[in-house]
Amino acid sequence: MRVGILRREREESYIDYSLIFIILFLLAFGLIMLYSTSSYEAALDYGDSAYYFKHQLIPTLLGLAGMLVMSYIPYKILSKLAMPIYLASAILLILIIPFGKMVNGAKRWLIIMGVSIQPAEIAKVATIIFTATIIIKLKRNLMTYKGFGVALLFPLILAGMVYIITRNLSSAIIIMGITFVMLFISTPGYKRYIIGAAVVLGVVALLVILIANSDQSSGMNYRFERVLAWLDPNAHASGKGFQTLQALYAIGSGGVFGKGLGESMQKMGFIPEAQNDMIFSIICEELGLFGAIAVMLMFLLLIWRLMIIANNAPDMFGALLVIGVMGHIAIQVILNIAVVTNTIPNTGITLPFISYGGSAVIIQLAEVGIALNVARNIGRD
Repeated sequence: MRVGILRREREESYIDYSLIFIILFLLAFGLIMLYSTSSYEAALDYGDSAYYFKHQLIPTLLGLAGMLVMSYIPYKILSKLAMPIYLASAILLILIIPFGKMVNGAKRWLIIMGVSIQPAEIAKVATIIFTATIIIKLKRNLMTYKGFGVALLFPLILAGMVYIITRNLSSAIIIMGITFVMLFISTPGYKRYIIGAAVVLGVVALLVILIANSDQSSGMNYRFERVLAWLDPNAHASGKGFQTLQALYAIGSGGVFGKGLGESMQKMGFIPEAQNDMIFSIICEELGLFGAIAVMLMFLLLIWRLMIIANNAPDMFGALLVIGVMGHIAIQVILNIAVVTNTIPNTGITLPFISYGGSAVIIQLAEVGIALNVARNIGRD
């Protein structure tokens, strides 16, 4: 009798209610802040102050449905679907060349059956699934330079396609960041990562020095102009430094407790597309340092819960999937806040679950669904 009770207890699914609560909180908070941030521009541009709110609400509900579905589909199936998912993401990126939609000067979207899709977001989850699968297949061969190179090659190809086809450097960086996090966890030696990080930092520092000392009158692409604006925003206040300066004004004017929800001044046309990359600056302005810290704490709790799931995952594949999800969210949060606070040059990176973007929120919630699925199998034989 006792054995039967224990067997039933083992078969019961573990549900991480803490993770679910954090996600629901971030989504609800994100919708509130999105409405507050975008209502002024939406009323001017579309005659409807809730335009962006409505267009974000539908993908959020679809994402929650996708999260629920992914939490019940056995995650081990993803290992068999890794290559088809990888190829599908690559094909979607290629389709942007003839069929992509141009938005704000960037050709990064596909319209399929009236629905706007950003293939770069799909490439991120494809990277997580494919990298986890190839790490498991390589096993001990991952320790060799050849095996490590193979594991690195496929995400590098996908990141290269994202950058070359969509000119989306930030998404390419995130894809490679996810890959390095997963490989770092999977291999015991840290030497190659330390050397690699030192080389990358050295190259970046050299580029910054060269750009800072270059002749600004000479022809420069917009990425170099962003670096110059990062080094001295005031000197480029009428150009690439304008958005950064306005974001810093918003952060500084918020004080400790902020001006109050809906009371931001910078969102009234001063910060272009504030509901996207710069929404954290409006959070700081309206809710102050207190609100900013609260948001960062919620993300830290989210990362912590994902770490708990990864540490207790029933197998290595499940652990790697959750680590990939954790790496994706952590990298994107860190880079977004770093951009808003002018810690790094301005680049288009959204704040997960809060910034405007349908494809992003659907993919991020699907990833959380995968993590919940792994959690459901904790403790099972």
